[in-house]
Amino acid sequence: MKKNILFLMLIALLSSCSNDEKQNLESAVIGNWKLIEILADPGTGSGKFRAVESNKTIEFKSNGTIITNTSLCDPYSNEIKSTGSFSLDSKTITTNCQNPNIATIFFELKDDYLILNFISNEGYSQKFQRIN
Repeated sequence: MKKNILFLMLIALLSSCSNDEKQNLESAVIGNWKLIEILADPGTGSGKFRAVESNKTIEFKSNGTIITNTSLCDPYSNEIKSTGSFSLDSKTITTNCQNPNIATIFFELKDDYLILNFISNEGYSQKFQRIN
């Protein structure tokens, strides 16, 4: 009986930790972010983030949606606004892009920066800094 109680307490503790982590991630990612660097690897693994002059922003909203002021479907374009949704569990953004390689974009928070990792043979990532 004691083992069962300990087991149930352990499960409750573990599930509350994952909820705390999810809430921490949500509070960290919600808000407006501005593009500051791009990593475009030549296919050798030697790519590094390089500073860019850009007005590109992305907003993560508390209702699970994202809005950008430029295209997510074509990361090199500044013409079309994009929308989509995001998942904290899988750390992905789902877009309405026709290109299956950009339909899902992975994101991570690293050293207070938001990194978008696009599916690419060579490696392509965008680094954003919080602006609010």
